[in-house]
Formats: sequence, C-alpha cells, structure tokens
Amino acid sequence: MGNTFCHARYRRLSRLGIKLFAIILSINVVIAGAVFLAVSYSIDRGFLDYLNQAQERRAMRLAEGLVERWQEHQSWEWLASDPLRWPTIVYHELGRGNAERPSPLGEAQDFALRAPDGRFIVAPRHAEDEPASWHWMSLDADDRPIGSLGFRPPQQILKRMENRFLDRQRNNLSLIVISLGVASLLLAGCLSWWLGRRAHTLATGAMRLTRGDYHIRLPVRGRDELSRLARDFNVLASTLEANRNARARWVSDTAHELRTPLAVLRGEIEAMQDGIRPLDTDSLGSLGQEVEQLECLVADLRLLSQSDAGALAIQLAPLDLSDHLQCHLNDARRWLEDTEFRLTDDLAPSLHIYGDAQRLRQLWHNLLDNSRAYTREPGTLSVTLTREHNEAALIWEDSAPGVPQHELARLTERLYRVEGSRSRSSGGSGLGLSIVSALVHAHDGRLDASASPLGGLRWTLRFPLISST
Repeated sequence: MGNTFCHARYRRLSRLGIKLFAIILSINVVIAGAVFLAVSYSIDRGFLDYLNQAQERRAMRLAEGLVERWQEHQSWEWLASDPLRWPTIVYHELGRGNAERPSPLGEAQDFALRAPDGRFIVAPRHAEDEPASWHWMSLDADDRPIGSLGFRPPQQILKRMENRFLDRQRNNLSLIVISLGVASLLLAGCLSWWLGRRAHTLATGAMRLTRGDYHIRLPVRGRDELSRLARDFNVLASTLEANRNARARWVSDTAHELRTPLAVLRGEIEAMQDGIRPLDTDSLGSLGQEVEQLECLVADLRLLSQSDAGALAIQLAPLDLSDHLQCHLNDARRWLEDTEFRLTDDLAPSLHIYGDAQRLRQLWHNLLDNSRAYTREPGTLSVTLTREHNEAALIWEDSAPGVPQHELARLTERLYRVEGSRSRSSGGSGLGLSIVSALVHAHDGRLDASASPLGGLRWTLRFPLISST
C-alpha cells in the first residue's frame, strides 16, 4: 500500500516535470516583465516625442494664420477687444470645424498670444500656468516682430491626458501581461506534465529492465525523439529477451549433449561392475570412443565460447586457398572411394587469402561431415571455387535431402537440427555449422545458405583476396 502511494505520488510530482515547470514559468515571467517595461518606456518616451513634434507643427500652422490676420488688420486690437474669437481662430487655423470634437493638442487653452511689448493679447486660461515654462515662437511680418505665440509644453498636456490615454494603455498592457502569465502557467504545466510523464515511463521501463523483466514494452506515440527512444528501448528489450532465451536454450542443449555420452559411459561401467559385460579390450575401446566423443564436444563448445569472446586463437598469414582446399578434397576423395558418395570439384588456381591453415582444415572437415551426415546415399558433393571481383567465392553443395526455406537462416544456430532430434545417429552434436560460421567470420568472410540445384543444401563462402601489388 505504501509503495503504491509513493509510486503514485512520484508519478504526480515528477522531479523533471517540476524543474521544467519552474524553468518555463520563470522564463515566461521574465519575458512578460521585460515586455511590460519596454512597452511602458516606449509609450512614455515615444508618445512624448510625438506630442512635441505634433505640437510644434500645430503652433507653426497657427502662427502662419495669425501673421496673415495681423497683416489684414495691422494690429491685434480686433482680437484684444473680442477675446472670444480666439477659440474659433485656433480651431479654424488648425483645420478643425466646430462640429468636430477638438483634439487634445488643438485646444485653444493650450495657446497664448503676446504683443511685442510683452502685453498678453490672449493670456493663459489657468492661473497655475506659468508663461515662463511655455514654449514661445516669434511672429514676424514685413521683417519686424509683431508678437509671439506661446504653446503649452507636452509634459503639461500629459498631466491632463494621462487619465484619458496613458492610464488606459497601461491598463490594457497589464491585462495583456496577466493573460500572457496565465497562458505561460498553463503551457508550463501541460508541457512539464507531458514530458515528466514520458520521462517517468522511460525511467520505470529501464528500472524493470535492470531487474530482468525483459517483457516490458513502452507505448510508441508520434515520431519525435522520445518516440524514437521508446522504439529503441523496445528493440533493446526484445534483444535482451531473445539473448536470455537463447542463453537458456544454449545451457539446456549443452547439458543435454553432455548428458548423452556420460549416460552411455555410466551404463557401460555399471554393466561391467555387475558382470553383464566383460572387462576386456572391446569394452574398454567402447568407453574410449565415448570419452573421445565427449572431448570433441567440449572442444567445440570451447571454440565457440572463444569466438563469442573474441579470443579465438587464429594465426592469419598469406595462403593459397586453391591448393589448400584441393589437398583436403584429395584426402577426402580417397576415403570416399568405398562409399556411394561422389565428390566433384572445380577450383580456380592461385587464389590467395589471409588464412589459418589449421582452422581452414577444421572448416572443410566440418562442412564435409555435415554433407556426409545429412545426404542420402548414393549422394553427390560438388565444390566450386571462383574469383568474383576482390573475393574468392566457394560454393559447397550436396544432393538431397534439402532444407525448408524458412529454416535456412537457423542452420548455424548452436545445437540446432532441422529434424529436431538430439540423436547422434542423425548427424553430430549440432555444433559443426556453428563452428563453420565462426571460422568464416574469423577470416573476415561471409557465409550464406540456399537451396542447391542438386536437391540438397548449398553453402556460399566468400573470402577477401589479397590485393595484388
């Protein structure tokens, strides 16, 4: 119960998920804060610059209109006697009609007019306005000053506008930043949960794999890197499971193969002890044959284990493959003369490889024993050696019976027989072809099995030739 609760709690609060959540959320909060500060600064500075430029353009347009009106009246008395004209003049000169809502930068109260002697024709409307803090523009007509036009600095206008614009923009920006924070929170939570869950699945699978549970398989969804990792994990689990099963079969089959000669030895020794069989030369010779067969089996097992460990003793040297194979076939032909087994060969001369003469002799012997054991008499064995590009191609094929197509790939498995029997009368211990495969690979060669036109089995062996200089 406690382990289940801890497992569920670990699943909910994955360390990787928490770290990802904190990192993503922190980064998004920092970005949102930086965006807020940058936009706020841009609004303050950029909008102020815009106000400065806009107010100067309006002041220049108004100044041009005032100069034209002064030239028409040659004084400011017409305006001083009727100050109510000032808003209409400002709106008219700035291109504003009375029906349109005035712009905050085009209101009459933001402008003032002075005579050349400093007397105000149109004074600032509010008592708190300091004319000295305003910007003043000289008005000239006929090359002489006729007065000066003042306009309120944008900084003072901002005091009036901030409740209407800047506060509104900052509020909108605050809402955007808050929305971005909430979205970042959701994104960080979902992403960290998704990655944490998949990482936890991989970690759990790896833990079960280290405990020997090779049946574990991870779900594969999508085509991203984590999916490829899950597929690779499943391949690894399948390989480990296959290796464990093969190792178990190997131990079981090895024990079976060793049990057979030991059982025969024990039976014969017990028969001699009980007086059933006499203790004579023939009985001792039979025991010697079983011991010799047991020694051969142990030697084969040792050779294969050395091959697996990469410690197979092999001395490669330049060797004429054609002469070496021909000598072995000539010896085999002499002791095949009294049987109904016909041997034919066609060997291309002078094909040189790097090889170990003793190991190659063992290879030819195992191939010949396999053909003899599984070929019905009268049988035929054909051996052909040719040059194919930079390789020596050896074709070793015999007559019926053949091997089913689906079992060809398993012929070099250790202790494997096509008929499934463990009886030695059907042909050896089942290690001969495994040794052939190990020796071929030790010579940097390749071994392939296929059906023979003669009705039996064809082996194709390829060895790299020594490059001529």
